[in-house]
Amino acid sequence: MGDFLEGTLPGLMQPTPLMISSILRYAANAHGDREVVSRLVEEPEWRYSYAGLEERCRRLANALSVLGVAAGGRVTSLAWNTHRHLELFYAVPGMGAVLHTANPRFSDDQLVYTVNHAEARVLLFDRSFLGLVEKLAPQMPTVEHFVMLSDADRHEAGSVGALCYETLLVGASPSFDWPLFDEHSGAFLCYTSGTTGDPKGVLYSHRSVVLHAMGAGLASALGFDAADVIMPCQSLYHATAWGLPFTAALCGCKFVLPCDKFDGSSLHTLIEAEGVTFSGGVPTIWTMYLDYLERTGASTGTLQRLVIGGSAVPRAMAEAFQTKYGVKVRQLWGMTETSPLGVVATPTPKLTTRGPDAENDVIWTRQGRLQYGIEMRIADDDGHDLPHDGESSGRILVRGPWVVQRYYRAGQDATDADGWFDTGDIGTIDELGFMRITDRAKDVIKSGGEWISSIDIENIAVACPGVKIAAVVGVFHPKWEERPVLVVEPHDGAAVSANDVLAYLDGKIIKWWTPDAVEIDSVPLTATGKIDKKVLRARYADRLRG
Repeated sequence: MGDFLEGTLPGLMQPTPLMISSILRYAANAHGDREVVSRLVEEPEWRYSYAGLEERCRRLANALSVLGVAAGGRVTSLAWNTHRHLELFYAVPGMGAVLHTANPRFSDDQLVYTVNHAEARVLLFDRSFLGLVEKLAPQMPTVEHFVMLSDADRHEAGSVGALCYETLLVGASPSFDWPLFDEHSGAFLCYTSGTTGDPKGVLYSHRSVVLHAMGAGLASALGFDAADVIMPCQSLYHATAWGLPFTAALCGCKFVLPCDKFDGSSLHTLIEAEGVTFSGGVPTIWTMYLDYLERTGASTGTLQRLVIGGSAVPRAMAEAFQTKYGVKVRQLWGMTETSPLGVVATPTPKLTTRGPDAENDVIWTRQGRLQYGIEMRIADDDGHDLPHDGESSGRILVRGPWVVQRYYRAGQDATDADGWFDTGDIGTIDELGFMRITDRAKDVIKSGGEWISSIDIENIAVACPGVKIAAVVGVFHPKWEERPVLVVEPHDGAAVSANDVLAYLDGKIIKWWTPDAVEIDSVPLTATGKIDKKVLRARYADRLRG
């Protein structure tokens, strides 16, 4: 990024640090009566206001202080999308400590590794994780206190002697002054499994979280206002649910938390009961929800907008939501290392002048357009910039105030000398600033010296009637080096054959891209709900030999 310019005139404005606690105080003062609604594990639904949230967070900060949590200390959560988890999001960083949001979808070894790597002293967990915590506790020597996120009536101490969350809050003082400190201090520790080896920790700062929340709320991004009712279906433990807890509070939105129930029926019930206008999550969740609507004939009620990320959104899904149900689908691209907002597929005036068909085509087939706070470039393997013409494909590099600089406890920066972080994605940027992912660098298929886009094939195949998930991997071929194998998981009860899928693809993709084999099989997902192509490549490594 270059050296800072010397000789500038200092500004004379107040040097107030950007604090996560300031978001909470603002929400309590400006939108104090706006509701937060939460489902829970085997407990009645919880309902209170932002003012009530702030009061309980003050109690929680005092309770954690009694347990020995101090500035810079690490606290681990193992929890679903509930109001108690939300309270940890504000109380822990608000008191100057760091919240490690453990991912329950990790393997046992990965989960233990992250807790130990974080050196957490307190672990708070939902009741449904008691057995897992009891099994892994002997392998987590830094944890001194276990706390079950439950009420007193349903509390279970278990073999770990877990304390009761609600009992701790009742016994804690509601008086707590949120301290001020360096805005660059750590706030959240999120681990990503998207790289090889052990999970890597991304340590968000207060500054990065606040700026990300402000950027995400812009009209060019998520475009919230105080009338919106937000239901995050991206997990709170995954990149802080894309920052929605903070953006929603800044905008004064009602916040609805679905706990661990992301099936179509459960989501439909919450949308209808609470007047949800906006939600987001990975494509698999909305595939299930759309299937539920198709099977039951139910309506989408008050739902107006969906933002979907984690992997490419099938065009057929976006088109069905908008044309049949009147729900606008916007893609979002990002990663744990970008907090995760990178680009969002929202229209521009120049795009709109091209007409609705052209606008829909771009919105449904691009991951999104450049947002303030994220610089982006595409480069070839030698690091040379490629033109933004929508055709030239290269490595996507990013930098900005909410992009990782160095992984937690790593010896060197994750960026180059100019601050650019290589995302590992391959894509294009067009003349309007819209970015399109064509593949992950590790997933691209090179056949006979030419590239095949697995994402393009997947997006078309998933629109085949009866198909729930489609995944393409490249496997060894004795003549062509690599060829694509398509793995299809049908909807429950659907009868889909390999020939059906091949017939559907015929004429819709480049002829030589046609998969050499179509397998009807379950498609494994990663801890963050993405297709696990490592497993598929290993499963079908020998499919085309001989």
